[in-house]
Amino acid sequence: MSADGVTESEGPVPEMSDHAADCAARLRAADEVLLASHIDADGLTSAAVAASALERAEIPFETVFSKQLDEAEIARIAAADYDTVLFTDFGSGQLDLISEHETAGEFTPVVADHHQPADADTEFHLNPLRFGINGASELSGAGASYVLARALESEPGANRDLAALAVVGAVGDMQNSQGGLHGANAGIVADGVAAGVLEEATDLAIYGRQTRPLPKFLEYASDVRIPGISNNQNGAIDFLSDLDLELKADGEWRRWVDLSMAERKTVVSALMRRAIASGVPAKRIDELVGTTYSLLDEEEGTELRDVSEFSTLLNATARYERADVGLAVCLGDRGEALERARKLLRNHRRNLSEGLQWVKNEGVTVEEHVQWFDAGTRIRETIVGIVAGMAVGAAGIRGDVPILAFAEKSTEEVKVSARGTHALVRNGLDLSAVMREASRAVGGGGGGHDVAAGATIPAGTREAFLREADRIVGEQLG
Repeated sequence: MSADGVTESEGPVPEMSDHAADCAARLRAADEVLLASHIDADGLTSAAVAASALERAEIPFETVFSKQLDEAEIARIAAADYDTVLFTDFGSGQLDLISEHETAGEFTPVVADHHQPADADTEFHLNPLRFGINGASELSGAGASYVLARALESEPGANRDLAALAVVGAVGDMQNSQGGLHGANAGIVADGVAAGVLEEATDLAIYGRQTRPLPKFLEYASDVRIPGISNNQNGAIDFLSDLDLELKADGEWRRWVDLSMAERKTVVSALMRRAIASGVPAKRIDELVGTTYSLLDEEEGTELRDVSEFSTLLNATARYERADVGLAVCLGDRGEALERARKLLRNHRRNLSEGLQWVKNEGVTVEEHVQWFDAGTRIRETIVGIVAGMAVGAAGIRGDVPILAFAEKSTEEVKVSARGTHALVRNGLDLSAVMREASRAVGGGGGGHDVAAGATIPAGTREAFLREADRIVGEQLG
């Protein structure tokens, strides 16, 4: 029995352990498994956790990735002629479509997902929502894969090292937005700490602790904006220069990871004082410090050491049609795949910056209950949702209503991404239902989480989709 009273056989999420064992038994009985996964950071880590567990269990498998699991994609998967298909980080929202192929005897599905399920089910469906666990904030797709991986162990605890990737997936899915990971995720963190692959600490909760020079580290801190420092290169440099610290080495700015604990405390205290003097609300100031996660097997000072930076690196691979690169990095390739991923990351950051600037310049259209913008071909459909999330709260863009972002997917289809806030969710917002119902009303399909969701709709149906989405949001927030 572990220190928290959970036995190894139960795993980190006891509520799901029995059903996970049933899913694992089905996978062991398969001649060969097709592993199909989503392409974002959570999807890539879900696939990596599942692939590692299948390989260790000596279960033959092949891996494929999909941007969206729609009817055509499921038909292609069925045509691959595998007796068992393991879906990770998607599948729950498409169970009605998947079950048709299962009923036809084309394959047996095993689903390890955390999204809102469709009005159908299958025997091997591992989803935290079925066990009273919030899939948007307490367990990610990678977390569901990890629960399955623990059930696939040849001996208790053999797959606990995979907790590191599961935590990367959870953070990539923004499940740490309330100051740290909690709920079922906390059990996975405990597994990673016990396995010696993960460090949990209280630190400055700003992105780039491992890699960014200190001025850029503070300048680009967007979660808590401090006047005169955030988005102000000269202001950040002046702030640091006024501190009685040696913040340069050999003429180059040090990084946060290079500072001693005493030096970090000095910087944090000065930031707090500046924030208070600038009138930043106390609640926002408290958010400057939070729980951070580091991967102890990775080299210090690299983007792989910090969980947030690792997840961003992964997002930069699959969103540019290189899921194979992201998976290779997850599985340990620190040579060619990592270098390729870093190049994709530089391109990704440039595209995000340009996309955000475009939205700021063009502005958004505000309806009664939602706001929206249509990027057309100016922002890639694979990153328009990230840009939408970054835009919320920026000048001229409201933070008290959901934002919908449109981008051209093809000449026949349009991608829609929706982002809300946890405050809106507490008031009744469920963007998963909004995307699913509004898209189906115009002949498309969608789903996701209550706070973030997406859809694909036919070209030319934007106005009808917006009317339906606006109506549904109005009813939810009533």
